[in-house]
Amino acid sequence: MDRSTITAIILTHNEEQHIERCIASLSGIATRVCIVDSFSSDNTISIAKSMGAEVCQNKWINYSNQFTWALNNLDITDAWTLRIDADEYIDEKLRNQIKSFVQEESNHNCAIFKRKIVFLGKEIIHGNFYPLLMLRLWKTGQGHIEQQWMDEHIEVANANPKILDGDLVDHNLNNLTWWTNKHNGYATREVYDIVSKSHNSNKNTGQAKIKRLIKTKIYNKLPQKIRPWLYFVYRYIIGRGFLDGTPGFYFCMLQAFWYRTLVDAKLYELG
Repeated sequence: MDRSTITAIILTHNEEQHIERCIASLSGIATRVCIVDSFSSDNTISIAKSMGAEVCQNKWINYSNQFTWALNNLDITDAWTLRIDADEYIDEKLRNQIKSFVQEESNHNCAIFKRKIVFLGKEIIHGNFYPLLMLRLWKTGQGHIEQQWMDEHIEVANANPKILDGDLVDHNLNNLTWWTNKHNGYATREVYDIVSKSHNSNKNTGQAKIKRLIKTKIYNKLPQKIRPWLYFVYRYIIGRGFLDGTPGFYFCMLQAFWYRTLVDAKLYELG
């Protein structure tokens, strides 16, 4: 087996705005691009096929189930497996880093990418949102995805990661109405995890593990009426989210006083 080959997995549903950009960013690094589509009604499939991607379809339950299905059914024989979302893309610096990483002889069995969010056309680089370190590349067969409804991470056995330079850019091109509708769904899924307590995993590494511990051991134990305010202070004032201008203000406000408050309201609704 060539130690530098990569299979990239992308889950899709009506991603015609993003899929070409995403696949193009994998040029020169991904030996194989696999689309697992949940029955899109737009041009996602035709665009992906035109760019040389393999496409299969599977009924959607949640992200974890769909990605696990991909790992179990795509017959991945390349040395490495890469996870990327359809509305993300890899910049040139990270692309070059990935090329070097998979070719070098080392004990690293996975790589962590620096994820950058673009919101309302602005890169969000303050508020302690950047860099968001995410494990997205691992030796085939050594990684799996957490089985939960929200904030699922890749877990690698005996992980020995390397942090790569460059950015994995999360730039969704849909409007704010779409964003709020999606995050309403996210809030419901997070409530499922909180109630079921399936989010308590100790297998994550690095920033993911720290973030999970802060959320479960500290944030979720604070009074519901206080914690959105503390979250806003942490992001916008202590994290200097104000330096990202008007988009940064709205991003911090929506994260604290809409999304996090919505999660708490849904929990309260359950009694």
